Amino acid sequence: MHFRHYLNSLSTKLFIAIGILMVFGSIVFGYFLFTHLEKTFVNNSINFGHSFSDLVNRSTHYGMLTAQGSIIQETIESIGSAEGVKNVRVFNSKGKITYSSNQEDIGTMVDQNSPICTSCHSVTEHPKDTPSSSISRIGQARMLNIVKPIYNEPACYTADCHIHHEDQRVLGLIEADLSLAQLDADIRNQRIAMALYVAGFLFVISISLFSILRRLVSRPVSLLTEGMEKVAGGDLDSRLKIETQDEIGALAQAFNAMTYDLKKAKKELLDWGHDLEKKVQDEAEQIKEAHSQMIHSEKLASLGRMAAGVAHEINSPLTGIVTFGHLLREKFPSGSQELEDINVIIEQANRCSAIIKGLLGFARASSSEKTSVNINDVVTSTLNIVRNKADFFDIQFITDFADHLPLLSADASQLQQVFLNMIMNATDAMEKVGTMKIVTRSIHEQKEHLVEIEFSDTGPGIRDEDIPKLFEPFFTTKPVGKGTGLGLAVSHGIIQEHGGEILLKTELGEGTSFFIRLPVN
Repeated sequence: MHFRHYLNSLSTKLFIAIGILMVFGSIVFGYFLFTHLEKTFVNNSINFGHSFSDLVNRSTHYGMLTAQGSIIQETIESIGSAEGVKNVRVFNSKGKITYSSNQEDIGTMVDQNSPICTSCHSVTEHPKDTPSSSISRIGQARMLNIVKPIYNEPACYTADCHIHHEDQRVLGLIEADLSLAQLDADIRNQRIAMALYVAGFLFVISISLFSILRRLVSRPVSLLTEGMEKVAGGDLDSRLKIETQDEIGALAQAFNAMTYDLKKAKKELLDWGHDLEKKVQDEAEQIKEAHSQMIHSEKLASLGRMAAGVAHEINSPLTGIVTFGHLLREKFPSGSQELEDINVIIEQANRCSAIIKGLLGFARASSSEKTSVNINDVVTSTLNIVRNKADFFDIQFITDFADHLPLLSADASQLQQVFLNMIMNATDAMEKVGTMKIVTRSIHEQKEHLVEIEFSDTGPGIRDEDIPKLFEPFFTTKPVGKGTGLGLAVSHGIIQEHGGEILLKTELGEGTSFFIRLPVN
């Protein structure tokens, strides 16, 4: 259970979302970076290959001008024995190998379809006379092939020992095969090193991010939750020690101010109740009981006003949550998990706001004013007030509202008070566990058009001897401290003032149904 709570926490969701973005970004960044580095390494190798062919050309230049073939061959063999050099060959203009680091190749002719020929000669194009390069794979390693033309120069076509014509641009080719095995090994090592660096970076950032989210989000939210649970349990001395300057810090300050005001109001109410009780203790027992009930009724009214004030204060932060939620929602693409989470936040905040508005409308004191009222709307607004209270979590509400009910001339606030009293009485009778059914219908009785509202519960029912006294002031079947005995009496008076009546149907062990009938305009 604790693990599931941890997975559903805000800090865990933020950590997972940011972590996924970091991993994805690191992979993409590493891919493009390594691709660029590998391309750079290969280009550097090609440039080195051209420099190597230039070295071969310069090293054999003197031997070629002086026609000393043995010197040229020794130079080629010496260069070809260097590490990473697989083969060095010199071709004449006819395609014959005249010098080679592998003596077995000397004197052989190159096939016209070989890569060294097709790289310069093609059927549709003129022969190329510029250096070229290619990379091929032989086994597990790659091989770099460099082909560099040997250009004609004045020292060649003016020498007595040479017969090259001045118009001949290319006298031959130098071909070198260089192994890229070391380059491939370096690239593999770079990949491993980069993967380790990225993994280490992600690990360090993840630990840091987890610590930051735990300190700035998870811990303050946990403290707020614990504080609210303590206040709900009656501990009004609870204070939150959150001194940050952000929204959570402001919420903690508002929470501390609320608990202080609640404690002060509770003390004032208790002191006032004790003083009033002391003043009336010399009165008769009946008067004392009546006054005690009135004190309790006034206490409930004061708590209702205080709750309305707290609800009004909570409404402002909820408005801010909804506003910033809409702003934050624009930053995420449609269909993303973040957008769905923000929509849930906005929906729940709007839901809380609607409940608070209903409480404020119910608690607002106003003179009796009858207007055109839709009974279904009044019942719905009453259910919205109680549906999300903890006392009603185990109550199953079943509604069956008639369509197109006629409008009534009534005071919606007073009717809401009556309906709320019916719901709360039924909940207490069922001990907060059961089913309550609310039905509205249009009926005709003795040529009179009426709207009937039925409240049925699955409680224990009402004894026959208590039914005649139900609507008497201060009569209650609830335990001491659970009721004032004024709810049904006040409700009966309100319905009579509207020209209606309250009927009762009950059976022990089966439940109770109250029928409120109100005349149509």
